[in-house]
Amino acid sequence: MTTPRAGRPLAASALSAALAAALAAVLLAPAGLVAGGGTAHASAPSAGTAAASAADGGVLRWGECAASVRAADGQRCAVLSVPLDHADPTGPRIDLAVSRLAGTRPGARRGTLLVIPGGPGSSGVQRLAQKGAALAEETGGAYDLVAFDPRGVGGSAKARCGLAAEDRWMVTLRSWPAADGSTGAAAERARRVADACARNGGAVLRGLTTANQVRDMELLRRALGEEKVSAWATSYGTYVAARYAQEHPDRTDRWVLDSSADPDPRRVAYGWLADMARGAEDRFPDFAAWASDPDRAAEGLRLAATPADVRALVLDLAARLDRAPRATAVPGAPLDGASFRQALQLALYSDAAFPAFARLVGQALDPEAVPVLPPELSGAMPDEAAAVTVGVICNDVDWPRSLPAYARAVAADRARHPLTGGMPANVTPCAFWKGGAVEKPVRLTDDGPSNILMIQNLRDPATPHASGLRMRAALGDRARLVSVDRGGHGVYLTAAGGAGNACGDRTVTRFLLTGERPESDVRC
Repeated sequence: MTTPRAGRPLAASALSAALAAALAAVLLAPAGLVAGGGTAHASAPSAGTAAASAADGGVLRWGECAASVRAADGQRCAVLSVPLDHADPTGPRIDLAVSRLAGTRPGARRGTLLVIPGGPGSSGVQRLAQKGAALAEETGGAYDLVAFDPRGVGGSAKARCGLAAEDRWMVTLRSWPAADGSTGAAAERARRVADACARNGGAVLRGLTTANQVRDMELLRRALGEEKVSAWATSYGTYVAARYAQEHPDRTDRWVLDSSADPDPRRVAYGWLADMARGAEDRFPDFAAWASDPDRAAEGLRLAATPADVRALVLDLAARLDRAPRATAVPGAPLDGASFRQALQLALYSDAAFPAFARLVGQALDPEAVPVLPPELSGAMPDEAAAVTVGVICNDVDWPRSLPAYARAVAADRARHPLTGGMPANVTPCAFWKGGAVEKPVRLTDDGPSNILMIQNLRDPATPHASGLRMRAALGDRARLVSVDRGGHGVYLTAAGGAGNACGDRTVTRFLLTGERPESDVRC
């Protein structure tokens, strides 16, 4: 087994630019309307004005974006007013942050392409700032590129749960079991989070649902004045986009679903979390092959001589950190087994994050080094970010509530998938969520136009290929699937965040520009 030399601390390294950008999107300072204490700070228009605005989507007035957006060249921002409760269009309203990168070829304009982010909790406005220039170049400036921050995110109306800081760290919101695999502490914390959200979240928190994001998208389409829109949706955004295509099939033009999860109403949200255990097992061999490659030795990043030895090393180190956590560069935030496994899960999203995790392994093995945690694990999330992180998944569906069943599931999952230590099967605040699901989830069908192109990595740590196949089966002849032989989360235009796939990119771009899809499912 080859490991970094003892007694020589490895230099600290930040995570990949892609992961750091994702963290920045979550941690953005409010750029627009903020709703606190469960109430929307918005003016109440007259009944006639509100009804008309709700019907036509209102008026978008484009202007400069807030400095926090870090806008791309030419990116403009606006505010969309929507009902807090779509069942009461004349009632209180909230504001959503919207952004546009106008097309550059009016004579060849194809319409509007919506950029739909993942999450729940990711910013569409930031996604456009990060990917807009590449997408505009890839599509030849033929589309107006438009995105919005969903409720609870970025510059849009937010909810707060009033959570204590210790309950807002990623490793606590993700409900990692205790070092011995027990679930009691996680259940106590989950109940505490659910109680706080019930006390403080109010109507704004209960309005954080996929169904409302779909309704808000439809009002955005109307406000844009488009008969139909196209879309590029990623991760959780694929479920939002698929729901929109189910409910508004005649309003969809060319629809791209990038990295889809299982849409089965019995598995929405709860099943997505469970699937992460399978995803880590699918993806880890890529890291193990990378970390055992002799080419890594010159950088001090070769962890072992073979992929099997890398796996054994990582699992053994996680167990050692369960027993004896290491102090880190962040006071009060030790590197224990849970945070180490969470750092691994984050690193599996992109090849570009492999070096940082390998350095963390080296630091954890070196008694003289001070481990440097990834940025995502170095502090508590803002209360608003924590609220949307749990709010959407808990409002969308009813989760199992039996604590003994969770304990049994964690024990089985730890044995079957040791890389994730039982976290994907553990109890969350949704098990104690007051009021349960706001609405019943929708079953997706193959009813509608055949205008959907799916693209999915074969080794995705968050939305495994097997989960994408379930989305493909649900959509039937409406869709075609491009399976890409690579690892990581997110496929289209990912070259800047790791090894991209030219075949997959060409297939998606051709579809967006010409409408041409493969005649059947294909592999790149």
